[in-house]
Amino acid sequence: MKAIEIRNKYLNFFKKHGHSVIPSAPLIPENDPSVLFTTAGMQPLVPYLLGEKHPEGTRLTDYQKCVRTNDIDEVGDNRHLTYFEMLGNWSLGDYFKEESISMSFEFLTKELGIPAEKLSVTCFAGDANCPRDDVSAEVWKKVGIPEERIYFYGKDDNWWIAGEEGPCGPDTEMFYDTGKPACSKDCQPSCDCGKYVEIWNNVFMEYFKDKNGYTKLAQRNVDTGLGLERMSMLLQGKETPFDTELFKPIMEKLEQLQKQDYIESRRIVAEHLRSSIMIISDGGRPSNIDRGYVLRRLIRRMIRHLNKLQINLDELSTLIDINVDNLKDMYPELENNRHTIKNVILEEKDKFVKTLTNGEKEFEKEIKKLQETSSNKIVGEVVFRLYDTYGFPPEVTKELASEHGYEVDLKQFDELFKKHQEKSRQGSEQKFKGGLAEQTDETIAYHTATHLLNAALKQIVGKDAHQRGSNITSERMRFDFNCDHKLTDEEKKAVEDLVNQWIKDGLEVTKQEMKKEDALKSGAECMFIEKYPDIVTVYSIGNVSKELCGGPHVSNTNQLGTFKIIKEESSSSGIRRIKAILQKD
Repeated sequence: MKAIEIRNKYLNFFKKHGHSVIPSAPLIPENDPSVLFTTAGMQPLVPYLLGEKHPEGTRLTDYQKCVRTNDIDEVGDNRHLTYFEMLGNWSLGDYFKEESISMSFEFLTKELGIPAEKLSVTCFAGDANCPRDDVSAEVWKKVGIPEERIYFYGKDDNWWIAGEEGPCGPDTEMFYDTGKPACSKDCQPSCDCGKYVEIWNNVFMEYFKDKNGYTKLAQRNVDTGLGLERMSMLLQGKETPFDTELFKPIMEKLEQLQKQDYIESRRIVAEHLRSSIMIISDGGRPSNIDRGYVLRRLIRRMIRHLNKLQINLDELSTLIDINVDNLKDMYPELENNRHTIKNVILEEKDKFVKTLTNGEKEFEKEIKKLQETSSNKIVGEVVFRLYDTYGFPPEVTKELASEHGYEVDLKQFDELFKKHQEKSRQGSEQKFKGGLAEQTDETIAYHTATHLLNAALKQIVGKDAHQRGSNITSERMRFDFNCDHKLTDEEKKAVEDLVNQWIKDGLEVTKQEMKKEDALKSGAECMFIEKYPDIVTVYSIGNVSKELCGGPHVSNTNQLGTFKIIKEESSSSGIRRIKAILQKD
């Protein structure tokens, strides 16, 4: 069964069970400081999980484009992906454990035709804060999973929370038995031997965790996630996602073009190219910080492995076309953005080729230093600096060193690289910390202020200035917008004064639900129109701003304080960035 068939079966099944099908949110999060990319289907729905009413009701389903960056360096094995698609269904204070589990079991066994004997499940074992989830276990028995295939695990395995604080609860996970032999008599779903593969996760959000501990939520929610690539692989009887139709055309082309045969390199090129294409299509651009740095890293790692395969970099344009043609039925936006995708990747390729040239020059300098000593080894610190500063691959350093008669201390490089990796992971986790549930008075005020800044830029800079992303914390706002020049001091002052005048005017913030097409006809602005459902929420601030938005916002601009621009700088080509704060009077 092809991936698009699985997706359509999923959406139609939940639609039949009273769920509204909502569009996938873009990969670039809107007003979410917690993550660089959309990492899960629930992420854009946080306001509604916390109690705000969704225009489409209390039962929702969608497919969600996701990027997770913690395991970039693991891509190349048989299972890790940076970009993936998550199928999900939600109950916002509607059904709970029994109906959720029953629908999951019905979909897996009836719609996908998975034999019940292939399924095992896990439930929360309970701890001092929250009881054992016997309710879920009993429902599983009722639908047909025998007790011997129901396992109980602790919070590390069967508990879900976004960050350190926020809505949370026990989850139940479904595992597919691949038929591989058990690694031991104790083999069970928690084992990594490959016999069991997790396919679906149903989270029962009934608690809220803060620094004081756990309390019960007023609204109990269900949040589920099913990985499309993994399910496609299993149903097609393939060993890896790279063997499915999602990757097959690009993998075959790479094998045809390569002069050196490295399966890991082919997978890295195929995966990173797909991820880069999806990020660029949703507005991402390479840069030296945050998500732009991740995109740059993906493209450059892909190019390094094209070089390792000895594939001419002029073939990149063809490889992009193969990917777009293969995926455009699933993601029609790729066809519309084909030209932009090519331009961004090829421009980054040209920059990286120059970077490699600079790296070779630095390498030659290091060789000259070594020639002045009696050492015949390039230390790991030098290898890592060439890699970290110049993007110079360690394997290239090793090859060049060998040509000059030198050894390379790759052990020290590996140690430094692992420290760097751990630091990156901690940074990624810090991004997530407190994030998705962090709707404080301060973040709500900054969210509202982005609307005023957007409106002010249109008046001062030009009507074609549009928001291209934002990042909000409780201490500041960051706002990206398209603009072809650095703002003058006069422009910044005028923008600042206009926002502060609107704050002083005490403009009322109003909320209205309407059809998407009516909202657009009324002049409401939005970043990604395709991400919104048929019924949308429009926030108006007096008569100066009207935008499609999920909220929440303050009720009056006089609650914001004084708006002050701290910095204005380039974010990426054609995109400027404003950092600003709200000072309480």
